Amino acid sequence: MLTPIILSLKIALIATMFSFILGITFAYFINKKKVRGKNIWETILILPMILPPSVMGYILLIAFGKRGIIGGFLLEQFGIQIVFTWVGAVVAACIVSLPLMYQNVKAAFVSVQPIYEQAARTLGSSELKIFFTVTIPLAWPGIISGIALAFARAIGEFGATLMIAGNIPGKTQTIPTAIYFAVESGNTKLANNLVLIMTVFSFILIFLLNTWLKRKNYLGN
Repeated sequence: MLTPIILSLKIALIATMFSFILGITFAYFINKKKVRGKNIWETILILPMILPPSVMGYILLIAFGKRGIIGGFLLEQFGIQIVFTWVGAVVAACIVSLPLMYQNVKAAFVSVQPIYEQAARTLGSSELKIFFTVTIPLAWPGIISGIALAFARAIGEFGATLMIAGNIPGKTQTIPTAIYFAVESGNTKLANNLVLIMTVFSFILIFLLNTWLKRKNYLGN
């Protein structure tokens, strides 16, 4: 039972890291810079949150399969296979958690008053320095929310993961896929234990996030 848990945490942590980097990058350039086709880019970023997991998984399977544009290139040039590996599970988790990260970071960046950034510019600070010393600190509560929600979404990902990574015990079997196949095989004890672990973990994560945000807002006021 420990193997799916450890693998799920590993996949979720790596996926959240990539979602964090991509979410902040996209949110900054789309909302802080003049970008052509802003609505189109935002729609593409949010689409994985709207599409059914099976549809998203099928799209990833086509893109990262041996004959896919990305998968074929990686396999031919570097000998890297994405489909039916834990890396494929990371890709799926990252794609489906990115919209939550982006939306939270976007809201956090929008809430930052431009006057603080402008004041830093008048003092001669570079855009990079302003980003790390002004924008990020002021937007930090929203960024933390994005990280927590993206991690929770990544660790609970099922449909897209099953399509691109499969359910290989010890290699690609995560908690959600382990629960599904435990129920299919009639192993209700394993399914109940994993469901309990997932529920308790998710509850604690959201509870701690809400507590921290309320404390942050209270101290801020």
